[in-house]
Amino acid sequence: MSLGEIPALGPENGAPSNGNNLGLTDPASAEEIRQVQEVLSSEIGVSAMLNRLKQSIASAKEFALFLKKRSILEDEHSQGLRKLCRMSQDNMHRNEHRGGSFANAYDEMMTIQERMAENGMQFSTSLYQMHDDLLELATMAEKSRKGWKQSGLVAEQRVAELEAAMRKSKTKYDSLAEEYERARTGDASAQKGAKMFGFKGPRSAAQHEEDLLRKVQGADQDYHGRVQTLQTERSELLSRTRPETVKALQDIVKECDSALVLQMQKFASFNEKLLLSNGLSISPLKTQTGEVRSLREVMAAIDNDKDLSEYVSAHFKQLPPRRGEPKYERNPILDQQHRAPISPQAVAQHHGQDAVQPPMQPGQPMNARLSQHGFPEPAAPPPGQAAMGHGYRPSSGSISMAPGAQRPGSQPQHERSFSLGSRANQPIAPSQQQFASRASVQQQPIPSSKFNGSLSSQGPPQLGTLSFQNPAPQQPQQQPQQPQQAPHFQSQQQQLQQQGGMGTNPLQQHPPSHGSQPRQQSPPQRAPPRPVFGLTLSRLYERDALAVPMVVYQCIQAVDLYGLGVEGIYRLSGSLPHVNKLKNMFDTDSSSSNLDFRNPENFFHDVNSVAGLLKQFFRDLPEPLLTSEHYAGFIEAAKNDDEIVRRDSLHAIINSLPDPNYATLRALTLHLHRVIDNADVTRMSSQNLAIVFGPTLMGTAPGASISDASWQVRVVDTILQNTYQIFDDD
Repeated sequence: MSLGEIPALGPENGAPSNGNNLGLTDPASAEEIRQVQEVLSSEIGVSAMLNRLKQSIASAKEFALFLKKRSILEDEHSQGLRKLCRMSQDNMHRNEHRGGSFANAYDEMMTIQERMAENGMQFSTSLYQMHDDLLELATMAEKSRKGWKQSGLVAEQRVAELEAAMRKSKTKYDSLAEEYERARTGDASAQKGAKMFGFKGPRSAAQHEEDLLRKVQGADQDYHGRVQTLQTERSELLSRTRPETVKALQDIVKECDSALVLQMQKFASFNEKLLLSNGLSISPLKTQTGEVRSLREVMAAIDNDKDLSEYVSAHFKQLPPRRGEPKYERNPILDQQHRAPISPQAVAQHHGQDAVQPPMQPGQPMNARLSQHGFPEPAAPPPGQAAMGHGYRPSSGSISMAPGAQRPGSQPQHERSFSLGSRANQPIAPSQQQFASRASVQQQPIPSSKFNGSLSSQGPPQLGTLSFQNPAPQQPQQQPQQPQQAPHFQSQQQQLQQQGGMGTNPLQQHPPSHGSQPRQQSPPQRAPPRPVFGLTLSRLYERDALAVPMVVYQCIQAVDLYGLGVEGIYRLSGSLPHVNKLKNMFDTDSSSSNLDFRNPENFFHDVNSVAGLLKQFFRDLPEPLLTSEHYAGFIEAAKNDDEIVRRDSLHAIINSLPDPNYATLRALTLHLHRVIDNADVTRMSSQNLAIVFGPTLMGTAPGASISDASWQVRVVDTILQNTYQIFDDD
C-alpha cells in the first residue's frame, strides 16, 4: 500500500478513540485484549510494563534531543539571516550602490527576509519550549518508574522466595514420609540405614519408627505453615499489589506516550505555521487594495530606465557653464612692440580708477616701486577689459591665483598648502592685500621664513602650494606685470589674470627697510569664528542645538561607510596635516558642504585621518566624555569581578550622565560595536578598541594613579560588550 492509500485512523475504521485499546470489537482485537490481560495479571506483567515505560521515556528523550538541535539550527539560521539582511541593507544605502526603484525594491526584499527570519526565531523558540516540556515529562516518568519498580518487584520477589521455600519443605516432608512408610512395613533397607547412620547403639525397630513418625509430623506442620504463608502473600499480590503496580505503570506509559504524540502533533503544526507564515510573507493574500506587495510584485516594480534617467538628471546642477566657441584675438602688445613703454605715471593714473592699493611705504606709489626695480612697464590693457577684474574667466590652460578668480559659490579645495593657509583665514588689511593675493614669484628667492619652506623662483606658484581656505574678499591689484624677456610676450588673458590678483613679488617690490620690518613677521593668530574643538559638549549643544556634535556625526558616518573594511581602524594613525586641515575646517564652519564626509574627497580619501580627528576631538574636550565627576564611580564599578554586577553598575552611572554626554557616548558606542562586528576584517576587537578609547573617553582625574589605566580599559570594554543591554538600537 502506498503512502496515499493508508486509511485514516478513527472510530469508523475500528481504531480506538481514547487510546486505551478497549473499544475494539473484532475477534482479533478481542483475542489480543485477552492476551494482554493474561500477561499483565501474570508474574511477568510488572517487568513487561517496566520495560515498556523505559521505552516510552527513551523515545521522549530522543525526540526532545531532536527538538533541541532543530531549534538551535533554526535559531542560527534566523539570526544569521537577520544579520545578513541588516548588513546588506546598510551596505546598499551607501553612495556606491544604486538608488531609485531598485533601492526601494531592495529594502522591501530585505524587510520580507527579516520577517521570515522572525518567523524562524518564533519557530525555534516554540521547539525549545517543547524540548523542555518533554524533558520534564521524561524526568517525572523515570522517577515514578523507579518507585513502582521498587515496590512491585519486591512483592513479586517475596512471593517467589516463599514459593521456593514451600517447595523445599514439601520435598523434605515427602522424603520423611517415604522413609517412615518403609520403617513401618519392615523394609530391611530402612533398618540397615538406621544402623549405619546412627551414632548410638543399635535401636529397635519400634524406636526407629517412632523417631521417623515425629519427624514426619514436624515436616508436615512446617510444610502446612509455609503453604498458608504463600497463599496469603500470593493472594495479597494478586488482589492488590500487582494490579496497583500494573495500573500505575500503564497510566504513566499512557501519559508519556500521549504527551509525546501531542508534542509531535505540535511539531507538525508549527512546521505548517512556519511555512504558511513564510509563504504569506513572500506572497500575501490580496483581500484589499493597497496592502503589502508580494516579493514578485516588488521585483517587478524595478524600473531600470527610470533609475538611470533619474541618476543622470540629478547631475544637471553640476553642469559646467557653457563656453563660447574659441576664436583668435590678436594681442595688442604685438602691435605695440615698436613703441616706447608707457611711463609709470600713466599706468598709475589708468589703474587708480579701478583699484586703490595703499602704499607699502608712505608717499611711494606701487608703480614707482616697480620702476625702481627696473621692470619695464606694460602697455595699458585694451578698452573694456580693465574693469573686468574678478569677472574675467581665464582659459583652461591658465590658473588663477586670486580669490576673485573663483566662481561665486564655489568651495575651497583641500589641497596641501604652506603657512599661507593660516593667514588666509584672517582679515587682510589694505597694506597686506598684496601678500594675501600673492601673484607670480619673480627671479629673486623668497625667504623661507615667510612661507615655512622654500619655493621655486621661476613662474607662478603651483596649485599644491595654495591654501585650501579662501582668503577674505579683497580688491584685485590692477598693476600688470611685464614678462622678463621682451621676445616672449604674455597673452591678453594672462595680462587680465595678472590684473585680477597675480601681481609681482612683494618682496622684490619692497626691499627690506626700517619701515617694512613689521611686515616680515607673521600676523597674530585670531580665534576661530565658530570653534568646535576645545569646547565642552554642553556648550556645543547650547550653541548648535545638536545632541551629537557635527564633527562626531561626520566622522562616524565616514568610518561606517569607508572604514569598516580597513584593518587597524582607530589603531593606525592618519596624516597629521590632514587632521589639522580638517580640524581647522570644523573650527571655521562645521556646516560647510566640504565637510560632508559621505564624499571621500572631502577627507582626502584617508579614513584613518578621520578616525584620528574623532579621537582628537575627544582628547581636546575640557571635560572628558565620561566626566570627571563620575570618574571614581566608573573605576570602582570596573573593579567588580561579576560581569552582571559590573555591567549594571556602569549602566546606572551612564544613565546619570548629562544629556549631551549620554547622546554622544551612545552614538560612539553603537558605532564602535559595528566596528567589532567586522573584527574579522578590521582586527579590532572590543579589547583593542577599549585600549585606544579608554584614556581618551575617561581622561585623568585629580589624584588618579597609573594603575587606573587598566580599569579605564575595562570600563570601555564592558560598555562595548554590553552595547545593546545599555543602549537601545533604534
